[in-house]
Amino acid sequence: MSQFLLVLVSGVASGAVYGLIGLGLVIIYRATDVVNFAMASLATLGLYVAVSLRDQGVATVLGIVAAVTITVVAGLLVRETVIRPLGQGQLFSALVVTMGVSLVVENVASSIWGDEPKSFPNLVNGTVSWSGAALPVQSLVTIAVAAVAMAVVGYLFARTTLGSAMRAVAENADTARVVGLEPQRLARIAWALGLGLAALAACLYAPRSGLVPTALVAPLFRAFAGIFLGGLTSMYGAVVGGLTVGVLDNLAANYASASLRDTFVFSFTVLVLLIRPQGIFGTRTFQRV
Repeated sequence: MSQFLLVLVSGVASGAVYGLIGLGLVIIYRATDVVNFAMASLATLGLYVAVSLRDQGVATVLGIVAAVTITVVAGLLVRETVIRPLGQGQLFSALVVTMGVSLVVENVASSIWGDEPKSFPNLVNGTVSWSGAALPVQSLVTIAVAAVAMAVVGYLFARTTLGSAMRAVAENADTARVVGLEPQRLARIAWALGLGLAALAACLYAPRSGLVPTALVAPLFRAFAGIFLGGLTSMYGAVVGGLTVGVLDNLAANYASASLRDTFVFSFTVLVLLIRPQGIFGTRTFQRV
């Protein structure tokens, strides 16, 4: 029982990370029709800056703030220089561009900091005993921080004028412009919010995985599995899908085989999509042909 509880908490912590990344992806996709494959690489860039600051004696919390800031600024720079000029609705072109940006950022990080794994400090060390299981405090903090971040995003979109404006632009940018909204400004805010969530997720994930230029590739793909499982356009779906993937991932790794964890997760995702192509919380759309 204690082993199962440990696996479950670890799975929820992993799922919280995937949920944050997935939430960031969905926010950017809904606001700008861009599937941002560069998100993980940009967050990794922020992590390397945080590690460099730590090596200079800067507190971990300040390093995390710096990581989020660097990720957001770099992401906005990418959007303004190579994504925005493509124009609206260039889904596949933007997808390829973000893939290219991801590779460039990984190579830059490798050139500057090398490929040797680096450690990233826990926010909190130690364990808490519960029902005979020694639960890492870092996992509990990861769950708590992710839950607060998700709650803040939920409040932003459900209860604030800014959130209403962003939802309006996501529904129809042309109509939103007619009523006086500024789609480009709101798109920048959406990118900043999405990238900030990804950077926060990266800071919560890195203490367990270590830091290399490709450290966030696997979490990114699991986050994609989560958002397709939950529904590509649903923010709730991204969170629920991410948590589901995290729990399944850990159960498979501990009770089946670590080498089959992704096979298990993606097989489950494919099975769900065969039954419900729009995902659990997604909405089916129809196109006239």
